[in-house]
Amino acid sequence: MGQGGGEELERVRKLRQRGLSPKEIARAVGLPPARVKQLVKAVAAAETTDPTRTPVVECWVSSGWSAGLTVTGHHPEWRDEPGDDDASSGLVGVLLAREAGRSRVSVCAWLVDVYCLGVKNDLGPTRTYRTNLPMTVRNFFAVFGIRPVAAPLELAQHLVLGAVDYARSLGFEPAAEADFADTRGHLGPWEGPSAIRFGRDGQPFFISGPNDNPTPVLRQLERAVGAGNFHYMIGVAE
Repeated sequence: MGQGGGEELERVRKLRQRGLSPKEIARAVGLPPARVKQLVKAVAAAETTDPTRTPVVECWVSSGWSAGLTVTGHHPEWRDEPGDDDASSGLVGVLLAREAGRSRVSVCAWLVDVYCLGVKNDLGPTRTYRTNLPMTVRNFFAVFGIRPVAAPLELAQHLVLGAVDYARSLGFEPAAEADFADTRGHLGPWEGPSAIRFGRDGQPFFISGPNDNPTPVLRQLERAVGAGNFHYMIGVAE
């Protein structure tokens, strides 16, 4: 950026977050419009490559997320609403929104199989106006037929990233349709291990959905943990 570029970038970033247009920013900072456009692009790029610099606006998980799981340590803020453990599919929805400036938020969401396969799908990052966030949350969690539970960022990290680590220990990567590299950054730095013990009651439990191919999954589970050390259910719709 050259001498003084860092100060210019920070001034433009703050004005952009207040909702000013490039022309208005140019008048406010006394810079040529062409220079301001360059700085606005640099600010947008920084927000895209490092979303953790922006504050968390809201974080939600599907109620019943803890069914069949064990949480170690004391995490009173990781609240849940009890559901029917016997009916649990092991699928947990997680949605995270961060500030994106100009009255907007950047949203990422994940569909997580906490019993076996880890991340099965993800969405985002998607930018929308902050006023649209309640509808975005409602639409995403409607597939579960239950209300979401407000959660801290830490729980989202342990659920999503912990489930990915667990699935990888069994030989499974995030599903092909999940572009996990694009959404991973929204969760921020995390070292693990997770405070959550994944698998249903401590053992892998594969529940086949309509888009799953059970045969290779069951073969991989036999290689990873051995026959008799996991459970499965075939033909269950997601």
